[in-house]
Amino acid sequence: MLNFISQIHPLILLVIATILEVSGDAMIRMGIYGHAGLTRVGLFVLGAALLFGYGTFLNLAPLEFGRVVGLYIGTLFLVWQVINWLVFRASPTLPILLGGALIIAGGAIVTMWQPS
Repeated sequence: MLNFISQIHPLILLVIATILEVSGDAMIRMGIYGHAGLTRVGLFVLGAALLFGYGTFLNLAPLEFGRVVGLYIGTLFLVWQVINWLVFRASPTLPILLGGALIIAGGAIVTMWQPS
């Protein structure tokens, strides 16, 4: 299995990790604020499983942790906005878009700028 994983591009692993994290967080948010009883428990369990998957896929990316974090932060912002729009129907505001541009730029700097 790990041999197969090592052939996957690190960016794909990070996108999978990001989707799992944001989806897991969305499930937990829905459980806390929108449901009760067994539905709430089910959403919590599903959210926990998705968050476990996030941690697993993030750490499977064969990159130095410092570089992974920079790339991951930019990816996280983008996926977070997509999930926020799809699940909660919330469009990003101008401050979110401007701040997001800074997040993506910062992630790119952390990932690509390696001291010689």
